[in-house]
Order: sequence, then C-alpha cells, then structure tokens
Amino acid sequence: MFDTSNLYVTSGGHPPQSDLTRSPARFTTAFALIPKGVIRDIVTSSLPFWSDYKCWILARPMSGFSETFSYYLVDLQPEGGSENPETEAGVESVVFVTSGQLDIEIDGRSHVLHTGGYVYLPPSVPWRIRNSSGSNSQFHWIRKKYQEVPGVELPKPVVTSIGEVSPQSMPGTDGRWTTHRFVDPADISHDMHVNIVSFEPGASIPFPETHVMEHGLFILEGKGLYLLNDEWIEVEAGDFLWLRAFCPQACYAGGNSPFRYLLYKDVNRHASF
Repeated sequence: MFDTSNLYVTSGGHPPQSDLTRSPARFTTAFALIPKGVIRDIVTSSLPFWSDYKCWILARPMSGFSETFSYYLVDLQPEGGSENPETEAGVESVVFVTSGQLDIEIDGRSHVLHTGGYVYLPPSVPWRIRNSSGSNSQFHWIRKKYQEVPGVELPKPVVTSIGEVSPQSMPGTDGRWTTHRFVDPADISHDMHVNIVSFEPGASIPFPETHVMEHGLFILEGKGLYLLNDEWIEVEAGDFLWLRAFCPQACYAGGNSPFRYLLYKDVNRHASF
C-alpha cells in the first residue's frame, strides 16, 4: 500500500544566521545534486500570469548538460493559481501533487486532484489550475518540448492518481524494487515518462545503469546511497538529482522505510542531429 501521507513537502523559508554554510550541493559535468537544505525562499522564481505561489526551478535545458526538460516545484497558497499557466507553444507537462488539493481544468473539463494525483497535459491543450482549498498545496511540474513525429498521433490527456496505478515489480526482485507507471510504456506517442520508483529497505539497483535517457529525480520518501558517475552520495527525502545522458547510476535503499523517488526520463524518439 502506497502511503501518500509520507510524501515529502518542501517548507522553504530561510535557515538561522547561526547555521554553518555546509551543504552536499554539487554541480558537475555529469550530474547535479540540489539538496533539500538549499531549496529556500531566496532561490524562488516568478512566472507570468501566476498568483499566490512559490516556485523553485530545479532543472532547465542547458547546452552541454541536460537538454530535454525543466522541473519545477510549486507551493500554491489558497486561491493561488493561473488562468494561463503555460506560455510556450508546443510544450507538454506533467503535474504530480504531493500535498493538498488542486482544481485543474483541461480543455474545458474540470478535475479535482488530491495528494498523489497525476496529470499529463499534451502540447497545445489549454489548461488552468487553482487551489480552491483552505490550505497550501504543493505539486511537481515537469515541462518538455514535445517531439512530434509524422504519422504518430499526439497523446491524450491523462488524469489519474497513485492509488489507481498498480506497481510493477522489476524482474527477480520479489517486489522489493517496483515502478508505478502512469502511462503505457508501449504507447509510442509519449516522448517522456514520469514514474514513481520504490525500493524496500536494503533493495538496490545492482548495476550502474548507463543509458541515453536524461533524468530528473526527486526523492519523495526515505533515504539511500546513490551512485552518480563515479561517486556514492547519500540522499534523502527532499533532495533533487539531475542526471546527464550516459551518467552511470545505481542505488541502495537505506533506513527503515521505503526509498521512493519521482523520475523523469525522455523516451521513444530517435537521437536528434
């Protein structure tokens, strides 16, 4: 059973002046680590046509590094939101809710999302978002320029939640390493996947994955050791990882609770020239 009450929620704010400036934050040619302790109010970004919110941009396309996606973390106050959230043509999005309630309208149809809610928004489909509840809501917003292919239909909107998706066990792991997939991996119309990957304590990725997909990876619960290129680094709930294509990666789950993360990857397209 997936307990959504344990999903990490960022608090922002600022540390006291008495704190030491000590952090595991890293930015290398192969990966970036943005730990939870540096996701503070001073590094928020303002967006056109949004109101009553805080937004942290944790990843953006950068030439020579990760180039396919941007990753936002948004804290929405009561009555906050946007009537025009996406201002760039041809961009697709995923919204995943980690706390509270959101009202989202997609192409004129209204939906209510709660913690664990997931939405895929195809390119050029109009949408609006609002927090109509009495308390703050927090969600992850992943954006990507959609890669159209002649003869392949555009994907349709998807509205679901973690409770409606069955976890799929990785072969030979007896359910200790599972993935919640919100869209069908065989659907070639999708050029990105956003999944939740879970490990029971002590479970691992037992080899250094080295592949063409870029990753944005937000730790939702627990802690673990992550191999990033040639370094083993401790990570915990609230940390964000940004992995370049072909960066070797593996992990071990630690602690007494599941180790879970929200994972972005680009899929189903030729390498562009």
